[in-house]
Amino acid sequence: MHQLQHATVQNRLLKALPADDFARLQPHLRFMTGELRQTLIAPDETIRTLYFPESGFSSIVSGSSGKVEVGLIGREGLVGATPVLLGVDQTPFHHFVQHAGEMLAIDTADLMAAVDESPSLRKLLLRFVQTLLLQTAQTAFVNATYNIDVRLARWLLMCHDRLEGDDLALTHEFLSTMLGAQRSSTTLAVQALEGHRMIRARRGRITILDRLAMEAVVEEGYGLPEREYARLVEST
Repeated sequence: MHQLQHATVQNRLLKALPADDFARLQPHLRFMTGELRQTLIAPDETIRTLYFPESGFSSIVSGSSGKVEVGLIGREGLVGATPVLLGVDQTPFHHFVQHAGEMLAIDTADLMAAVDESPSLRKLLLRFVQTLLLQTAQTAFVNATYNIDVRLARWLLMCHDRLEGDDLALTHEFLSTMLGAQRSSTTLAVQALEGHRMIRARRGRITILDRLAMEAVVEEGYGLPEREYARLVEST
């Protein structure tokens, strides 16, 4: 296994760390592949491992049957950060891999030992937690304000932010689960965006064609958490 270097990591949160803080974490980071639908953090169980995505992304879902997405984390963040950094050892939410990719795993105990040693590390990780809380609040705002077409466009933009390319593998059934909508409503929303040539939908796959048009449709429903991330994390 090659030695992990600060200059070569793809995770934006790790890249934003000062060199000495990265050095605190580096010996404890281990490469792994996150498989599609793999559980990273199970609800109501002790969180023993956290994950810095290098590629792909993960969903946080709520509900008794895990049917509504309340958060999305890709290479901008740390899966499991919110409960652990706020002093909680478990969460009622299910964290799983939505788009397969590489990750850097770290034991919770090792991360928290480094956080206890470094106020600057704690500060930056908590700034990420703030942006994730903003994302969840923005989701609530969009769900209460906009129709399913806009909700779908926003969700696809967020996924696109975390992809290497323009293709997203998913079914209409899974998409409706993430949006907390009926499958028939989701299918109509997909058809509406496709009719305006913003996306191309094929069986099990959606391709982003016109991102700028999608951003115009979503209006203020997209962009706040992303801007705050750039301000709080990447400008430090």
